[in-house]
Amino acid sequence: MADSATSPQLLHLVFGGELDSIEGVTFKDLDSLDIVGIYPNYASAHVAWKSKAQQTVDNAQMRYFIVHLHRLLDPVGGGAKN
Repeated sequence: MADSATSPQLLHLVFGGELDSIEGVTFKDLDSLDIVGIYPNYASAHVAWKSKAQQTVDNAQMRYFIVHLHRLLDPVGGGAKN
């Protein structure tokens, strides 16, 4: 296991689904989103993303994304600010 003092945990979410249109990012059915997983770094998230993207290459409206969760987390632990 990596030492968190020398290797910061930078969480990434990989998910995908079928889009309404190839020009946008609106999903056809939110209930059928494929949540691939949460990964501790971009490199491992990219491997998972690439695998899923290659599996669905024949469906132009199926897209997978990597979300940088670590950028959305509040490091202060505060929560929403008004």
